[in-house]
Amino acid sequence: MSEALIFDMLRQGLWIAVQISTPMLAVALLAGLAIGLLQALTSVQEATLTFVPKVAAMMVVFWASMSFMTARLVDFFQRSVLPVVAGG
Repeated sequence: MSEALIFDMLRQGLWIAVQISTPMLAVALLAGLAIGLLQALTSVQEATLTFVPKVAAMMVVFWASMSFMTARLVDFFQRSVLPVVAGG
């Protein structure tokens, strides 16, 4: 196994990690902005008001995009990792 192959697999793995995490991070950002704006407008500074809705929104997006994430990871392993492992 050459260094170029290792670096290429690492690059592909990092890119898939970015693709998989983007929906959840985008929802966390949008929920944080919306709740922060609400807190600034109402002068309510409660820590759980920020945490609970953000986690709930992320769980909903995780549940909705679970098949996409699984398909991307299975495809990556079948196309890149398993041939290298099987080939020695």
